[in-house]
Amino acid sequence: MMRGAMTVGMWTMASRILGFVRDILIAAVMGTGPVADAFFVALRLPNLFRRLFGEGAFNAAFVPSISTILHQEGLEAATGFAEEATAVMIFWLGTLTVLGEIFMPWLLYVLAPGFAGNHGKFALAVVLTRIMFPYLFFVCLTALFSGVLNAMGRFAAAAAAPVLFNVFSIVFMLALTPYMANPGYALAWGVTVSGVAQMLLLIIAMRRAGMRLTVPKPKLTPRMRTLFRRMAPGLVGAGVTQLNVSIDIIIGTLLPAGSVSILYYADRVNQLPLGVIGTAAGTALLPAITRHIALGEEDSAMASLNRAFESVLMLTLPAAIGLAVAARPVMDVLFVRGHFTAHNAVLAGYSLAAFAIGLPVFALVKILTPGFFGRGDTMTPLKIGVLAVVLNLAMNLLFMHPLKAVGPALATSLSSACNALLLALILRRRGHFTFDALAKRRIPRLLLAGAAMAAALYGAERLLPPGKTTTIPEFLLLTLVGGVAYFGCGFLIRAFDFAELSALLRRRRRKAVAG
Repeated sequence: MMRGAMTVGMWTMASRILGFVRDILIAAVMGTGPVADAFFVALRLPNLFRRLFGEGAFNAAFVPSISTILHQEGLEAATGFAEEATAVMIFWLGTLTVLGEIFMPWLLYVLAPGFAGNHGKFALAVVLTRIMFPYLFFVCLTALFSGVLNAMGRFAAAAAAPVLFNVFSIVFMLALTPYMANPGYALAWGVTVSGVAQMLLLIIAMRRAGMRLTVPKPKLTPRMRTLFRRMAPGLVGAGVTQLNVSIDIIIGTLLPAGSVSILYYADRVNQLPLGVIGTAAGTALLPAITRHIALGEEDSAMASLNRAFESVLMLTLPAAIGLAVAARPVMDVLFVRGHFTAHNAVLAGYSLAAFAIGLPVFALVKILTPGFFGRGDTMTPLKIGVLAVVLNLAMNLLFMHPLKAVGPALATSLSSACNALLLALILRRRGHFTFDALAKRRIPRLLLAGAAMAAALYGAERLLPPGKTTTIPEFLLLTLVGGVAYFGCGFLIRAFDFAELSALLRRRRRKAVAG
């Protein structure tokens, strides 16, 4: 499980780094102006489907099903199941894409109601969304193929596919912008073409793994009905974080101009540790828990969940503290250039801090939901997800006027905390998750190390010259101070075991040499 998580994490890190390069270029070229607002709203619709299907509902239903078939019935049966799923997905995704293209203006009235009063911005958002909407067709098929590979224990290609999204976006923005009316058009075409490239990469990877799919006539077989019954509630239960972010965007269009862009840049920074740690751990944990449950190894399933909980908290806690305490320096170093001003960095920094305080619980939701999905329970996360969405919407409406662009970010963090807490409590009540002795010893110490980091980082930031943009050396100094405080304190109070990590790395090296 850890090797799979590290593979996913490394490729996700590469994707996030390229994503930052892309966002830095977008910020420099478009800043927080009307074209940027229109593009980010247009990107939200296909991106929502990517997050839901690539990291949420589809994998939550599909991976346990194909994993069970693969281990109990063999590769041939698993191939047949994957072919049935591919045929049905092609049919309904194609239908959805066509309907989306036709009814796009009405969809945008829902997604961006605040743009309705600005004809130019609204019309641009409609055109850009129509260009990018076919991306969901390709990326959802990519999610299916990723699930196949993950069930076979092959994580690299599926984790590498999102890198192509950033590569094509950067190349198209740089190459086509001079020939387009504005950079938004170039970026939109890059998004769609990247979807085709990702799908082709996964098809090649499946063939190399020994699974060659043909596409039969789509039929709702009993297995497909079961799959989609499990998948439907998971669209809310597993994707509640993305639904909450979509609510943030809707509210953002009702706020002062530039709020959508500010929320986007802040969320992108926050997504780096979330994607590298939370999504990677959740992706690797689901097939592991499913396998343990299928073999009747409940103790092993609980131990896997405990170690994932510790690991995610150990890694997200310093990220959350660093992004919350030093939000303004982070935005200064990453984005202040070109059309992105120091004032934009101040506003985006406030939103980043509000997102960051919820970072650990965002990631914990990713590893708690497999505890339900691995047992075929998608209804409980659905019910909790609905509650979290309603709570997020209520807090957005409460915060939007007094807090402006900070309000949606804070509402998302608080509603996600509610989501994680309820998931943990229900798993505990059912006897599927309790902290073991090791977790009870380490978790309080991790929190203490985090408190030490926060104090050290706050003190160091107060020593920087006030009222000026943070330089790269100053930012690196803050990073060093925070890292030394967290890991130094953690080492002294034995919050984490470096010997255990070294042993894991030695095992990986031995396997690599043996292979």
